[in-house]
Amino acid sequence: MFETLSDRLTTVFSSLRGKGRLSEEDINATAREIRLALLEADVALPVVREFIAQIKERARGEEVSKALNPAQQVIRIVNEELVEILGGATREIRYAKNPPTVIMLAGLQGAGKTTLAGKLAKWLGAQRNTPLLVAADLQRPNAVTQLQVMGQRAGVPVFAPEPGNGVGDPIEVARGSVEHARRNNHNVVIIDTAGRLGVDAELMRQAADIRDAVTPDEILFVVDAMIGQDAVNTAQAFLDGVGYDAVALTKLDGDARGGAALSIRHITGRPIMFASTGEKLEDFDLFHPDRMASRILDMGDVLTLIEQAQRTFEQEEVEKMASTLASDDDFTLDDFLEQMMMVRKLGPIGNLLGMMPGMGQMRDQINNVDDKDLDRVAAVIRSMTPAERANPKIINGSRRLRIANGSGTQVGDVSGLVTRFFDAQKMLRQMKSGGGFPGMPGMPGMGGGKKKAVKAAGKKKNKQRSGNPMKARQQEAERVAERERRRTEAPADEGAPKLPPGFGGGAPQLPPGLGGGKMPDLSGFKLPKKQ
Repeated sequence: MFETLSDRLTTVFSSLRGKGRLSEEDINATAREIRLALLEADVALPVVREFIAQIKERARGEEVSKALNPAQQVIRIVNEELVEILGGATREIRYAKNPPTVIMLAGLQGAGKTTLAGKLAKWLGAQRNTPLLVAADLQRPNAVTQLQVMGQRAGVPVFAPEPGNGVGDPIEVARGSVEHARRNNHNVVIIDTAGRLGVDAELMRQAADIRDAVTPDEILFVVDAMIGQDAVNTAQAFLDGVGYDAVALTKLDGDARGGAALSIRHITGRPIMFASTGEKLEDFDLFHPDRMASRILDMGDVLTLIEQAQRTFEQEEVEKMASTLASDDDFTLDDFLEQMMMVRKLGPIGNLLGMMPGMGQMRDQINNVDDKDLDRVAAVIRSMTPAERANPKIINGSRRLRIANGSGTQVGDVSGLVTRFFDAQKMLRQMKSGGGFPGMPGMPGMGGGKKKAVKAAGKKKNKQRSGNPMKARQQEAERVAERERRRTEAPADEGAPKLPPGFGGGAPQLPPGLGGGKMPDLSGFKLPKKQ
């Protein structure tokens, strides 16, 4: 959602790099470009004015003028101000001292309240709570049925005594749900209320009546992040008419400009608590202002990636893969398939790559990533016999044809996979032996670096160039002759430093089969252990 804003800010900051001192003109030009970037992102004008005023004031202060790298200081200031405008600290649910904790959802029709209710229930259940979903939207057609389906998918019971479709009293349903939760030991109650296509008196009155009937511990205003400035107007109207404690943003994976997320917190004074980023029930989490600011500035979101991995993988899976990579045995296609399936569990590959720092410059390539390519690779490996997976060297022409036919791919796809696997296997073998990356010095504590030491022992230190023109020409001729001698005597595999398979010149590229190009193999990457 923040791609356009991120691209503009990255361009602004790139023009500052390399400057040892920032003039008043530099600060004004940078502030002007940031202002334009925010306005294009549909951020509310009052928010932009205050944001720019803070940046200019701090950029003119001593913290920038005395900094060794003024450009980095300006980026740090923008990052801190973004965190502040997004809410500062992460806001978490305030649980009631005496269960159940009642959470009421309010918002316009179409904002995604019912879907968010299911996501919130699943998220709470994963934290060892026992949530109960309440169908208090009795006006929208099939709203009760939709919530029951969401509850079934999330594995959470639904309290729905009324059929809905205009039948039943939502206030009595909400009041009865709290007693039902107490009797059945549910410590959290999530009430899904009705919405309208626009703000009106009846909507506000019904939401206020439900609020007065159950006295919720948390009222969450659910807002569609794609509706732009109207989201801010609606948020203010609900705040005045009903009141709420925090905001839940939905559809953050959309292609809107994202200004609502930067405006709501400042305009209403209420923090953003949750962010919904996809269609699956798992695409939901707490809203972290610092991590969102880092993503906007193309600094990545590695913490979220690590937490996602910890939630997805069992400790035994992580330890098994780590022991496989560290063992003396060769990395097999079975290991490769298992590792690929583990990464696949984390979600769309494009989303994972987008969490890595500096990936904004590769956005076009990331957008071309198709997860179906991983499924094709898995199909190719699964079409091999156990012997072929353990020893791909036996895969000859006839075997490749059989594997291609069995996986619905081409012979060239099979050949390419086997070739890339051999490259990855070779690199992993060199890393295990302590040699580090091919052509690179050995890593501390892993051995290696011997070849470099041997070459350095026979290498003479370059002499300073003489000021005498005749002597300087003689020295240059001697150096050329020495380089030619070393080149002719050197083995065929020496010379320019070699790069790992998948590394090439120019801009970084993505793996073959994932939108074209290459990137380094990540088979040696280990996930952190669960706490």
